[in-house]
Amino acid sequence: MKHAPEHLSALIEPVIEGLGYECVGIEYHPHPHNGLLRIYIDKPGGIFVEDCSKVSHQLSGVLDVEDPIQGNYQLEISSPGEDRPFFKLSQFADFIGSTVRINLFKAIDNRKKITGIIQKTENEMVYVAEGDMVFEIPFQAMSKARLVPEYQVANGVQGGK
Repeated sequence: MKHAPEHLSALIEPVIEGLGYECVGIEYHPHPHNGLLRIYIDKPGGIFVEDCSKVSHQLSGVLDVEDPIQGNYQLEISSPGEDRPFFKLSQFADFIGSTVRINLFKAIDNRKKITGIIQKTENEMVYVAEGDMVFEIPFQAMSKARLVPEYQVANGVQGGK
């Protein structure tokens, strides 16, 4: 997973939570000329443009004062969307029974991409059923994980195989 450095998370998460939102995750892609700081927020009932604007305005002020990132970067505030990314093991537990697409750093059973139904989480592992197989995937082995939207599951468009 693309996690933001701890000092960024420690600065950003309390601001978001103080505004009444959940910080789903933070991606930081440093680059000398055009870095990217992408923050996913959520709340009951979903996220609207006004919510992103409110969080962006508040965070911009904090980031300008604290100046935790060297160089230029773009700040993006986003809802997690229907294909929500996973950043924490606990997020998998919230979506047991849902379909997930996982990319791996190293192959498991000769597979670097697994798409299946989340069965359970246990001891830093996520159990994902794909057909008759159940994969035991260490959370730390995941490079990327996203929920597969229900409309794609219903139409059989799962990809990632």
